[in-house]
Amino acid sequence: MKVGVLGSGSMGAGIAQVAAAAGHEVRLYDNNPEALKRASNKLQKILNRLVEKGRMEDAEAKALFGRIYFVESIYSYSDCDLVIEAIIENLDIKKAVFEQVEEVVGPDCILASNTSSLSIASIAAACDDPSRVIGIHFFNPAPLMKLVEVIPAIQTSPAVLEKTIGLIDSWGKYTVQTKDTPGFIVNRVARPFYGEALRILEEGLADVATIDWAMTEIGGFRMGPFTLMDYIGNDINYTVTETVFRSFYYDPRYRPAFTQKRLSEAGYLGRKSGRGYYDYSEGATPPEPRKDQKLGEYIVWRIVTMLINEAADALFLRIASRDDIDGAMTKGVNYPKGLLKWADERGIADCVESMDRLQQEYLEDRYRCSPLLRKMARDGITFYEVKTESQQV
Repeated sequence: MKVGVLGSGSMGAGIAQVAAAAGHEVRLYDNNPEALKRASNKLQKILNRLVEKGRMEDAEAKALFGRIYFVESIYSYSDCDLVIEAIIENLDIKKAVFEQVEEVVGPDCILASNTSSLSIASIAAACDDPSRVIGIHFFNPAPLMKLVEVIPAIQTSPAVLEKTIGLIDSWGKYTVQTKDTPGFIVNRVARPFYGEALRILEEGLADVATIDWAMTEIGGFRMGPFTLMDYIGNDINYTVTETVFRSFYYDPRYRPAFTQKRLSEAGYLGRKSGRGYYDYSEGATPPEPRKDQKLGEYIVWRIVTMLINEAADALFLRIASRDDIDGAMTKGVNYPKGLLKWADERGIADCVESMDRLQQEYLEDRYRCSPLLRKMARDGITFYEVKTESQQV
């Protein structure tokens, strides 16, 4: 099977590496020859490091690299069985690219987008045969992150969906299926991790270091929200939030924060620019958190409650199954436990009471409780002990 990857940035090159590691011949295309050259050099360095660390044999690394062809013409995709697009998050550009690629490939070639938040149905509509278009959303860095979200559009054929899931599973990835809705699973459910942390900061309840300390030391998350936003890049994180907010018809649950917008405008993008919520310049002293246990527990439960509420609503609206939602958050973004499992452990009634307290205090629709949580609390059922109809998604 031949795989085409369109776009040689870090995501595209990473996907090419994954496909080549699975034994496929890969055609990595970019309309910028310099970008292709950088991708080739970077991949060689990555493979050399893996060999040096004993994680890969030299012959294996050379064979993997030899299966990737860095091509400068889109017509190299003519005999590919799968083409994965990994370019800029711009719907018009993606549609134009898919229209062009469809003219090159054979009738049985699957066309996939690695978009993190754009409509697969809209992308598919640009093609004469939209039934072969699907979303395959990898997480960065693709060779290391196990999770892949598979997103069928309403036009996608069942055969294409089945073949895609089987293929990505064979690459050693953990696939979850999600509806074609803004943010899919992870970028939808995870929004409060950033948004509520920013709200707590803007209210002056705690500073950046204290919120990060609470979420890691008390909450058990690998990274605090501000460390993670600096790692992702504040420009990228803000754009995803803004896209989800706009796509959900300006639902206040997803409203972006002015704090992050101003940092992006100032060029304080995080690690890649040397400054974000933290100062990464040489000799900079990191701020000390206020290690107040009671405050820390309040911060953790407020953010986690919002995350649980979002996960419950995703299940209620049949975006994905219970297991795929919890699996996506633990394997995709390394949460300490599945959010629906967390809700069971804390108590569904406690989640509802926490959401209601926030809504009564702020009188904002941002804090509305999921109807599924409210119904489950009333009926005395849990996500994992008793299956409701919604959990059979």
